[in-house]
Amino acid sequence: MISIEGLSVAFGGNTLFDNITYVINKRDRIALVGKNGAGKSTMLKIIAGLQAPTSGRVNMPKDLTVGYLPQQMNLTDSRTVMQEAEQAFAHIFELQARIERMNTELAERTDYESDDYQELIERVSNANEQLSLIGAANYQAEIEKTLIGLGFTRDDFNRNTSEFSGGWRMRIELAKLLLQRPDVLLLDEPTNHLDIESIQWLENFLATRANAVVLVSHDRAFIDNVTTRTIEISMGHIYDYQVNYSHYVVLRQERLEQQRRAYENQQKQIQDTEAFIERFRYKATKSVQVQSRIKQLAKLERVEVDEVDTSHLNLKFPPAPRSGDYPVIAEGVGKSYGDHLVFADATFTIKRGEKVAFVGKNGEGKSTMVKCIMGEIPFTGTLKIGHNVKIGYFAQNQASLLDESLTVFETIDRVAVGDIRTKIRDILGAFMFGGEASDKKVKVLSGGERTRLAMIRLLLEPVNLLILDEPTNHLDMRTKDVLKQAIRDFNGTVIVVSHDREFLDGLVSKVYEFGGGRVREHLGGIYDFLESRKLESLRELEQRNPAPPAADKKATAPKAEASASAISAGNEGSKLSYEEQKELARRLRKAEKAVADVEKEIADLDAQIASLEEKLATPDGAADTTLYEQHGQLKKQLDDAMWRWSEASESLEQLQKQNK
Repeated sequence: MISIEGLSVAFGGNTLFDNITYVINKRDRIALVGKNGAGKSTMLKIIAGLQAPTSGRVNMPKDLTVGYLPQQMNLTDSRTVMQEAEQAFAHIFELQARIERMNTELAERTDYESDDYQELIERVSNANEQLSLIGAANYQAEIEKTLIGLGFTRDDFNRNTSEFSGGWRMRIELAKLLLQRPDVLLLDEPTNHLDIESIQWLENFLATRANAVVLVSHDRAFIDNVTTRTIEISMGHIYDYQVNYSHYVVLRQERLEQQRRAYENQQKQIQDTEAFIERFRYKATKSVQVQSRIKQLAKLERVEVDEVDTSHLNLKFPPAPRSGDYPVIAEGVGKSYGDHLVFADATFTIKRGEKVAFVGKNGEGKSTMVKCIMGEIPFTGTLKIGHNVKIGYFAQNQASLLDESLTVFETIDRVAVGDIRTKIRDILGAFMFGGEASDKKVKVLSGGERTRLAMIRLLLEPVNLLILDEPTNHLDMRTKDVLKQAIRDFNGTVIVVSHDREFLDGLVSKVYEFGGGRVREHLGGIYDFLESRKLESLRELEQRNPAPPAADKKATAPKAEASASAISAGNEGSKLSYEEQKELARRLRKAEKAVADVEKEIADLDAQIASLEEKLATPDGAADTTLYEQHGQLKKQLDDAMWRWSEASESLEQLQKQNK
């Protein structure tokens, strides 16, 4: 669908991409990987048409639609959730405005018999047909359905977007992209501000609803679950692997080892040849052989080993001064904003040396609890900070608070005091800001580089309680691994607020879940917690649908799964009356027929699209513009059918639950 040809990008004499070529196909699930600053976000912006390359081009069909989710939200605080979601249908509003202008022109003109007037009538007619084709009449229903599907309530629709946390704003952007139904989704760090449940929803969405996907993410579990192709950007070049990230890591290592062996063999050959030339250079009897070897060396295509960034992040937290046995004791802690209860009666104790995680949906109070511990906001109840506790705090928005006008060195120099000032260069070097990098302006740093710079603040004085609020946002995978090991080795107490399952795995021994106005303690690691949540959800379902008593079971006829005919009028164990059972059976038959009908429609549309794509693959078909229009119309019909199938299946599922 999209062809990238000879792409090159250079900034201030530095080459970011050098003659890159590759293709994005239908249904591709591509992960763009590489270290911070390699150019992953730049690549997405170029494909999205937001940035021009130095040379090369991006080719795509005119009717191809691209949806781009940037790292930073561009929502305006002047719109409500509904108004922001409506931006997905800007093309409808533009078309409606154009029709209105043409209708006004028709009403004002009097040259009814002229060719121009007839042409104007034709344009109005075509525009109205186009408006009807794209489903302008029911876009409001589409918006409501999508927002509710993403967890919003109808009460949220008229709330201002500024009232929502970063994770919920991300969902608004995802809703807009879903409503646009793009052919290609470009996602830049989509999980940065999402909670674990939202990430799992996004994984499911990308697997079942999206067409082609190109994403940048440092969440290893997320990209492994979503992608099937990995494109590595390294030192201006790309390496394309038709596998997911975990397999890519293995294949990349094999590639590097093969290159090194070939390089070493060639270097030995070159040394032997140069030694022969040097030895016999001045012997007339060997002049022919010497000249032959010189030409051989000149023509030799040198094997190059891909440059590997050997700069190493040396992150080690200073030894923690000894604190009291219990750095944090919370008893009946509560917090409300007006009538909105965030959490109540939170009671827990964190022991010295423990490493715990705060998890839960966005807006449920994780960062709020951190602010309570920091003493930044008032609360009810008792919160005791232990003896000699010194807190090091990394805020969620720490990187964005940096002064962009300063250099890297100036940023640290302004906060360092005492003897540490003499070691600033060494500290910056340990964080891969050595040499000229320390003189870079903050405004030119990537998100990961800014996060590393903000992390240095934690090293400027010894602490014994580390509170890290989303510390992995924007960090590449290697840096995350280094940070994880540094936290493991830290001999103090750690509270981590994070949604990154891979990062938390093997790091924390206790999980505090925030949700529903409560804070619940779970012993064990993050995957133990996720497994326990599944079990609890199953128990909740069992409580909502209690099994009938044994006596009733004997009187109940066996039911065929998902079948309307399973409802027997003589079901003695049923709480429904005979008339209610008949009505439920009728509704089930109707729901089953609706699902079957739309499945048949989807199969027919798939067959028509496949037939049309075969024609488009021929030279004659590729030149026929009407085929492209038909293809676009069929794709829209298929999308509509898929939506209707989703709704019909959900209705059927609800009726089947009533029938159990």
